[in-house]
Amino acid sequence: MQSRTHTCGELRMEHVGQKVQLAGWLENVREVGGNLAFVVVRDFYGKTQLVVENEDLLRQLKGINKESTIGVVGTVRERASKNPNLPTGEIEVVPESITVLGRCRYNELPFEINRSREADETQRLKYRYLDLRNPAVKQNIILRCQVIAAIRKAMLEHDFLEITTPILTASSPEGARDYLVPARKHPGKFYALPQAPQQFKQLLMTSGFDRYFQIAPCFRDEDARGDRSPGEFYQLDMEMAFASQEDVFAILEDVLPPIFARYGKYDIASQAPFRRIKYLDALETYGSDKPDLRIDLFAQDITDLVKDSEFQAFQNGNTVKAIVVSGCDLTRKQIDKLCADVEVQAGAKPYWFRMDDTGAIVGGVAKFVDPLKEALTERLGLKPGCLVGVTTGVRGQAQKTAGVMIKMLGALVPGHMDKERYEFCWIVDFPMYEIGEESGELEFCHNPFSMPAGGLDVLLQAERGEIDPLTITADQYDLVCNGVELSSGAVRNHDPEIMIKAFEMVRLGEEDVKKKFPAMYNAFCYGAPPHAGIAPGIDRMVMLLAGEDSIREIIPFPMNKSAQDIMMGAPSAVEQKQLDELHIAITCEPED
Repeated sequence: MQSRTHTCGELRMEHVGQKVQLAGWLENVREVGGNLAFVVVRDFYGKTQLVVENEDLLRQLKGINKESTIGVVGTVRERASKNPNLPTGEIEVVPESITVLGRCRYNELPFEINRSREADETQRLKYRYLDLRNPAVKQNIILRCQVIAAIRKAMLEHDFLEITTPILTASSPEGARDYLVPARKHPGKFYALPQAPQQFKQLLMTSGFDRYFQIAPCFRDEDARGDRSPGEFYQLDMEMAFASQEDVFAILEDVLPPIFARYGKYDIASQAPFRRIKYLDALETYGSDKPDLRIDLFAQDITDLVKDSEFQAFQNGNTVKAIVVSGCDLTRKQIDKLCADVEVQAGAKPYWFRMDDTGAIVGGVAKFVDPLKEALTERLGLKPGCLVGVTTGVRGQAQKTAGVMIKMLGALVPGHMDKERYEFCWIVDFPMYEIGEESGELEFCHNPFSMPAGGLDVLLQAERGEIDPLTITADQYDLVCNGVELSSGAVRNHDPEIMIKAFEMVRLGEEDVKKKFPAMYNAFCYGAPPHAGIAPGIDRMVMLLAGEDSIREIIPFPMNKSAQDIMMGAPSAVEQKQLDELHIAITCEPED
């Protein structure tokens, strides 16, 4: 190893008496009196304490700024005052020489390295190379590497081939905005960065490959969220030929639990088979298609019981949902704050009442529901000491508000959320179609290339008016863990006849399909196998495993919420010569 015989995390009692060479960053210098200093040197592997007792070395140290890289030659000895919290805490090194390898030219740093997570995020991102020196920040990146390696090993053991697909490709409508790349040799035309390798992996199935995967980069011009990075992200992209939904489930149920149990902050993960929940049932019971099954709360419909109430919010055909929280001792102030927070997030006001220790209905909307006490007690199983959250509105809004309230109550009220575990579930039976909010007409609900459950027959029944097209479900599924959607997947619609009929239901014909997806449509006309796949997000998985709330904590060089890399200065203006080569004219003034 250049400049070192050992790392800063390696030396132990068995090395006492040995002459060693270390190299790393000068983390701290603590002078004691005028002739002694304790020095901490840090590298990727750990920290080692130096004890400087030489006046010449002490003078040299005073001229070296913290975070300079140094080389040290010295002798290992046993520490008189041992540090049990440090792996190298039983020894120290007495240096005979210190060499500056890379000088830090600044007396002050933007933030203290070991407390960088407390710094302003803009500063952290601008000086990310310093932020990453913090062992706690670095550990998330190491975890990411370990998880990807474990995933790759598991997929290869399941006979999947790792195949890379193009980064420069054609623009296609996949639900988000494309990043476009001008084609210099083809003026006026553009490549697009892939939102996902979706079409390519299906074409691989058509080409005769049986099992494909890659740790795939994906590019989408969309806004940031806590669990979504703007610009680019990575996913475990996989596809299987001659496969059903259950085949896909079996692979991930075998691959993921051991990885989550081994590398996760919690060592308990759902075992196969994961719970299957129908999409509509998830909305009705949990108020979300991303339920957190660590929470034991759920919503119950009480519309029929309260529809004749004098409370206006329960009238006019509104759906009313109730969430019963046993053993709840929240104060009125806490409940009011909870309701305000739910309203901000859900966009609708929730209500509440409680059954006190005497069995009386009190608080909130008590006067409107007290006449229904007997019916509500029977329906909801009310007991003294319980709080009941109530949501109302059109069905979708009542469900959404209930979902937000369930998550907040689960986190706030002790005993209703087992936080230290990973609970997986599959959301299945998504609707194939919906009525568009803007068009008022039938549109695809999610993935237009999912196989409709029932195939061509069910589409023909809908065309003849024998069934409502809104009742058609798709062989589509989501993988959810702890309330976070890790992935969407589907059994693909590989039959051109079924594909055309599915698109005709939304007023698009064969020519529209050929125009938008020419390669895939033509390939399917040459005999495609039934195939299915999924693509769990790597970034979200590692975020869950690390116990982080923000996805930026597990990405080496993340963008900020505005999709800017403030460390590198991207996006940036370019020279006019570059624009001329690409036949591009700028029609607005660049931002400062």
